Amino acid sequence: MKQNTILKIVVDIGMTVLLLLLMTYELIGEAMHEWLGIGMFGLFIIHHILNRKWIRSIVKGKYTPLRLWQTVLVIGILLTMAGSMYSGIILSKHVLSFLPIKGGQSLARNVHMISAYWGFVLMSLHLGLHWVMMIGMAKRFVKEVPILLIWLLRGITVLVAGYGVYAFIQREIGQYMLLKNEYVFFDFQEPLIFFLADYIAVMVLLVCINHFFSKGMRYVAQKRKAV
Repeated sequence: MKQNTILKIVVDIGMTVLLLLLMTYELIGEAMHEWLGIGMFGLFIIHHILNRKWIRSIVKGKYTPLRLWQTVLVIGILLTMAGSMYSGIILSKHVLSFLPIKGGQSLARNVHMISAYWGFVLMSLHLGLHWVMMIGMAKRFVKEVPILLIWLLRGITVLVAGYGVYAFIQREIGQYMLLKNEYVFFDFQEPLIFFLADYIAVMVLLVCINHFFSKGMRYVAQKRKAV
């Protein structure tokens, strides 16, 4: 495997881990949340540098429905990242508190919430687009997998994704995305692992949704070519 590819995988894994930790917000403390946010922004920049060929080709070639969907997701993620950083700077009480930017905190709080939850959803959907590629890379390391294990893993994935539906509703993620709730409720008596488990389940759900959605678009495109 090429060194550039390995670096991309490491960066993507790092972004996924930080994304989950950032959703815990006050459960890990405001200062830690701010440091993780800066780390996330740094990895985001590195991610786009490593994928600069794709960025340069964005105005070239024909746009299929799948490519259009992928581009919409990327633009959406870019907007949420910009919103998170802008609002994060204004709301910072620790890492960036020395900056003379303090006005409009009420608006910044709303922008931060919308950006955070839409960013979580869009990034999880984006992972679903590349799930086939990740499975292909895994197969390079594991040549033969027992069919029973494959079906077991599929079954576990279905169960986790199913629970993700419940977690999405229970954690009121949709409410926060639409700003119907302006303040996020955190149960400080809840173990952090339970909170993370719910968000991992939601992420698995979104990955599965976009994996099969994009797979369907590829299938339709192939059928059209065959006609």
